[in-house]
Amino acid sequence: MVEQLRNRIEQQLQASSDLSNADYTVLALLSETPGRRLRAYELARVAGWEKSRMHHQLTRMERRGLVARQRCGSRGIDAVLTDEGLASLKKAAPDHAEEVRRLFVDRLTREELDQFASLATKILDSLEAEP
Repeated sequence: MVEQLRNRIEQQLQASSDLSNADYTVLALLSETPGRRLRAYELARVAGWEKSRMHHQLTRMERRGLVARQRCGSRGIDAVLTDEGLASLKKAAPDHAEEVRRLFVDRLTREELDQFASLATKILDSLEAEP
C-alpha cells in the first residue's frame, strides 16, 4: 500500500509540477523554517534521511535553482529555499494536496482516519524509541 500510494503521488507530482517527492519534501520543510533556511544536517535529520542522501538531493535541486547552499559559520552549510523553489512549491501544493486527499483521505471515514492516525503514531513512537 505504501509503495503504491508513493508511486501514484510521485507520478502526479512529476506530471503536474516536474518535482519528485523528494524535491517536494525538501521544499516543504524549508518553506516552514524561519528565513526559509536550515542547516543541511538538520534538514536531513528532520526529513529522516542520511546526510549523503540529503547532499545528493540538494545538489540536484541546486542545479535547477530550487535551493541554494550558503556557508554558515566556519564549517556549516545552510540549505536555503530560493524564490524559484518557493514558486515551484506553491504551484505544486494544491494539486499535490488534492491527489493525497483523493487517493487516501477521501477513501476513509472520519473514524477510520482517527484510527489510522492513532496506529501510525504508535508505530512512529516505537520506531523513534529504538536506537
